[in-house]
Amino acid sequence: MSLVLDPAAQDLLFREARTANTFTDEPVTEEQIQAIYDLVKYGPTAFNQSPLRIVLVRSAEARERLVPLMAEGNQPKTAAAPLVAILAADNEFHDELPALLPHFPQAKDVFFTERPVREQAAALNATLQAGYFIVGVRAAGLAAGPMTGFDFAAVQKEFLDDDHTPLMIVNIGKPGEDAWFPRSPRLAFDEVITSV
Repeated sequence: MSLVLDPAAQDLLFREARTANTFTDEPVTEEQIQAIYDLVKYGPTAFNQSPLRIVLVRSAEARERLVPLMAEGNQPKTAAAPLVAILAADNEFHDELPALLPHFPQAKDVFFTERPVREQAAALNATLQAGYFIVGVRAAGLAAGPMTGFDFAAVQKEFLDDDHTPLMIVNIGKPGEDAWFPRSPRLAFDEVITSV
């Protein structure tokens, strides 16, 4: 076998994992989210910039504000999920660079003085971190239901600020009955990989 990771772990993280559409009512604890973050924070980003910011929608009041901002088909599952996370890109991530990149603290001023450059870097690297986050949720034995079907401007206004751009919303919990749609096809190796 070419992979070092145990086949059961491969299945948990990749082969058998899918976007969940229903969840049990078992709560997702703060300890579980802390463990997920403590694992996925080690994923690489350019300049170690780490721009992902996560807003956990735990209260009933916050959920009531969020659900109407979701696309119609995403509203019921967002209303019922044990936990909902808003994943966003911090466009002012460069303020943390001196601490995150101590061997090159001047990177903040050399590369990221202009807002459009920061927004592009934040979007790319926070999206990369969002992928790690989804795998981390799976590693905790939970299911993730990532969605981009929502009113981005309204979510930003309601839950974030002008310095944070929403990327996706993720429902999190133990998968419920009929949680999975059938597995959709994937491209074959030779349709994706080219050697030069």
